[in-house]
Amino acid sequence: MSYVEDLFSLEGKTAVVIGGTGVLCGEMALGLARAGATVAIVGRSEEKGAERLREIDAAGGRGFFVPADVASRESLSELLETVLAKTGRVDILVNGAGVNSPTPVLDITDEEFTRILDINLGAILRSSQIFGRHMLEQGGGSIINVGSISGLGPLSRVFTYSASKAAVHNLSRNLAREWAERKVRVNTIVPGFFPAEQNRKVLTEDRVAAILNHTPAKRFGDAHELIGATLLLASDKAGSFITGIEMIVDGGFSAMSI
Repeated sequence: MSYVEDLFSLEGKTAVVIGGTGVLCGEMALGLARAGATVAIVGRSEEKGAERLREIDAAGGRGFFVPADVASRESLSELLETVLAKTGRVDILVNGAGVNSPTPVLDITDEEFTRILDINLGAILRSSQIFGRHMLEQGGGSIINVGSISGLGPLSRVFTYSASKAAVHNLSRNLAREWAERKVRVNTIVPGFFPAEQNRKVLTEDRVAAILNHTPAKRFGDAHELIGATLLLASDKAGSFITGIEMIVDGGFSAMSI
């Protein structure tokens, strides 16, 4: 094994990827598996989970699917128990479950606002408490929360989503501060614009043109371009002194002003 391979190797590690049946987190899960981790794909759809597992298997990796409801603390506790029964440990947690809505701000109902905040923010708190306790007892681990470029600055048409992601960024820094001394690192990976299920409703022709005009790379990201950042944050060698950061992967979108 070369120096670089050893630096990023996840052999013997277990990663739990909540939202791993989706486009972006599914690719992150594949990257973790290719680096040697045994990956628990977590989601609602067993069919989508099986599809991700076929990709992992084809790449020579190891993984299994576990259904879970991130809105339920009991379900997340059962998830941890299931993974521990299979692998005995959890070293990496990716919190990637999320929902979006294009509802105009004056039409957002209390029910919609509460639902989006509970999935995008509440679920991360719940899973971080449950898995974080295990990591603290275990002696270390890495939690990677999936934020959003809209959590750094407000974007039109995704009001509640932006508010929830901004809160995720803040929560991540608070957890990083709490747990750094006990070797549990907490970071936020911040995707820019990647075609995915969550944003299809808001990617109109005009909006796509505006995004590309504001992105120095002049294109959308490909899901596999999140893997490098994921491996850096997951590795307890390459990323051992990295905690409390927002790692932006956006083709330069956040660097633009006028």
